[in-house]
Amino acid sequence: MTAPTLAANDPCHCGSGRKYKRCHRLPDLDPARAAAEQTARDEAARRAELYVKPGKLSPRREVPEHIARPPYAHDPKGRPGVRESSAPKDAETLAKMRTAGKAAAEVLQIVGAAIRPGITTDELDAIAHEECIKRGGYPSPLGYHGFPKSLCTSVNEVICHGIPDSTVLKDGDIVNLDVTIYLDGVHGDTNATFFVGEVDEDSRKLVAVTKECLERGIAAVKPGARVRDIGKAIQEHAEGHGYGVVRAFVGHGIGRAFHSEPQVYHYDNPTARQELVPGMTFTIEPMITVGDWHHEMWDDGWTAVTVDRSRTAQFEHTLVVTESGAEILTQV
Repeated sequence: MTAPTLAANDPCHCGSGRKYKRCHRLPDLDPARAAAEQTARDEAARRAELYVKPGKLSPRREVPEHIARPPYAHDPKGRPGVRESSAPKDAETLAKMRTAGKAAAEVLQIVGAAIRPGITTDELDAIAHEECIKRGGYPSPLGYHGFPKSLCTSVNEVICHGIPDSTVLKDGDIVNLDVTIYLDGVHGDTNATFFVGEVDEDSRKLVAVTKECLERGIAAVKPGARVRDIGKAIQEHAEGHGYGVVRAFVGHGIGRAFHSEPQVYHYDNPTARQELVPGMTFTIEPMITVGDWHHEMWDDGWTAVTVDRSRTAQFEHTLVVTESGAEILTQV
């Protein structure tokens, strides 16, 4: 059977949604241009096959009844209620946060050690879930505003909040694991980006610089400094290496609430003038991109990806402002 002849303005036969003349119609009088355009389309299609796609979700994992739950876990929609203030924490709360922070760091270390080509992000979620429970804690992401899993797994171009599913990690991928545990009434929150097998040098450099950005941000913390100083230090280091800094997602206050004031921007935001005082607790978690720092959202309402699908990395610590600087709470 002979294929039907398409007019220039008809929808293209390939299903792209573009007009035939803009997609697969090859100009009759310019073979060189036609070949170049076809090559560009083929390359775009090849690259699209490499992008992360939604996988299949497994059933929600259950938490034993004896594990204490954060307030939002009792709400059908996972609403956290009133946000906690940025007031300094008392000694009792800080002691609990040190314990929760250490537990989160241990879970992150264990899940990170399980990363290999061929493992699924859902399998990593299962490990994180069980490790939280072993420590008597509740995996904070589970049920928060309806989030369906106990861990965030963000692969390659996924900026943050990737949902663990049947996605299989491949040799050469990078993946961010974001672990938060609710333990004895407080949250400990940390994340890091890991290599899957043998990773290219460009990705290695991105991950190294992103970790340095976190270190620069922490170094900017001291009594009398401003929240703005943290973002300024991060932005200068990232852009000095030619990278972008994601604006849409921020660090946050943390303690008895998962998220609270202050919002910690990772770029130089002149409105972020809140003064840092001893006893304040918050996260710093820069998201750094090889290309465009703008983002798009998947239909799941959680997964954020770079608009140009360039790779991105992230690192995070929970910390408390001290009399002389910052104490990192999420360390083993």
